[in-house]
Amino acid sequence: MELTRRDALAALAAAGATIGGGVLAGRMEPPRADSEGPASNGSDPSTEPSLSTDLLDLLDALAGVLYPDGVDGRREFVETYVLGRIGDRPDYRAGLQEAAAQLDAVARDWEDAPYADLDADARDRLLRNLGVAAADPDPEGPISDRIRFFLVDDLLFAFYSSPAGGRLVGIENPIGHPGGIESYQRGTMPDAAGGQNGGESDG
Repeated sequence: MELTRRDALAALAAAGATIGGGVLAGRMEPPRADSEGPASNGSDPSTEPSLSTDLLDLLDALAGVLYPDGVDGRREFVETYVLGRIGDRPDYRAGLQEAAAQLDAVARDWEDAPYADLDADARDRLLRNLGVAAADPDPEGPISDRIRFFLVDDLLFAFYSSPAGGRLVGIENPIGHPGGIESYQRGTMPDAAGGQNGGESDG
């Protein structure tokens, strides 16, 4: 099943956010140093916000762990949703950038590679070792809580509250009720004893 821009807009509606007509793919610095200039944060009314290529790579790679196999159109879906979420929320944008930068820094430290360059198993393992599965989503908390709040839960909300995403995993939750932490723990990050992680295949 394919996730479309329309699915992303439906998820944005569930989150109470909107996005302009243009979706720009910026080519700025890696997520740990993402630009805060007018063209990237939407403070200039003549421009749309954009994401750095490396930040979008990280978010797409994270979605590859969180979303089930066989999802087409994931990158555009993630980009559209995230742009809608950060468009008029500079504080939220800064929090998302910081959480992404910290996740990427841990990957570089522990795995000697950017998070987006790791295979699916390594990405999933890194999240587990950080304690993200059991973390409380808190924008002011420790790193695992902030990654959970700004990255994991928001991407899961986008997926589960989109029409295609809800059908793909066999749930038809009302708008604004994406399934919560129980769906996340059950469907995407099971215990270490084994089972599907819901992510993409290696490679």
